[in-house]
Amino acid sequence: MKPLRKAVFPVAGLGTRNLPATKSVPKEMLPVVDRPLIQYAVDEALAAGIEQLIFVTGRGKAAMEDYFDIAYELERTMADRGKSLAPLAGTRLPPGQMAFVRQQEPLGLGHAVWCARHLVGDEPFAVLLVDELLWNPACPSISQLAETYAETGGNVISVLEVPDSQTHRYGIVDPGAVSGDVTEVRGLVEKPAPGTAPSRLAAIGRYVLQPEVMRVLETQERGAGGEIQLTDALAQLIGQQPFHARTFRGARYDCGDKTGFVQANLALALERVDIGADVRAFAEAMVGRGG
Repeated sequence: MKPLRKAVFPVAGLGTRNLPATKSVPKEMLPVVDRPLIQYAVDEALAAGIEQLIFVTGRGKAAMEDYFDIAYELERTMADRGKSLAPLAGTRLPPGQMAFVRQQEPLGLGHAVWCARHLVGDEPFAVLLVDELLWNPACPSISQLAETYAETGGNVISVLEVPDSQTHRYGIVDPGAVSGDVTEVRGLVEKPAPGTAPSRLAAIGRYVLQPEVMRVLETQERGAGGEIQLTDALAQLIGQQPFHARTFRGARYDCGDKTGFVQANLALALERVDIGADVRAFAEAMVGRGG
């Protein structure tokens, strides 16, 4: 079983749910408190021991590449004024640790992952959907999946139970045997019609996958919404490779949705030592006067 060294970040999406902010700012650069969403995902991958970060970008996404570069003017100005460079920690990664490839057409998540095939090679890899902020600093989602992968091998996805009324919005697991937080995956259904979902276990944007999925995606078969769906490709690997789902332990914020984005900002701000008390006092005062 090969070690998990690579992670793919599909970041070419237009972010239409966050318009008008995302008209000129990539949704992955929207800040939660004082760090962009992409930083949370990168930190999560690095905490799991990932060594190479592969970003699948599109037009207008250069800000992400610049963000992880050295900002000479900014750093020199801060140093000359005696300001600490600590806030920039994590934004400078070692040379060669990042790679960028373009998804030239918006053909779906499966297509975006396939665009990274030459960089992934014949190794297992993680996939992180950046607008899904899965918050557990003690044991991030990819670290949880990496633990399960070390035990089971094969493919592992992160899941949460969602209400029946929401199953049509997700890839849903047809579950098999359950052991603690780990569920055997017997099938996957992408966005099942209401009332037809095999369970309420929904894939939530974190995956550890085997490179064979790239050969399935190579066929470019279209699924739900006329797009090349990653879920459909993964479903074809069930029975050929071990396949498990791990229930995520932590807080999930869908930052591609405006409500989820605001909730993430509030929740993470309340945890901060430097601003948490002031934010809590403000929130309590707002609630106290009814808005």
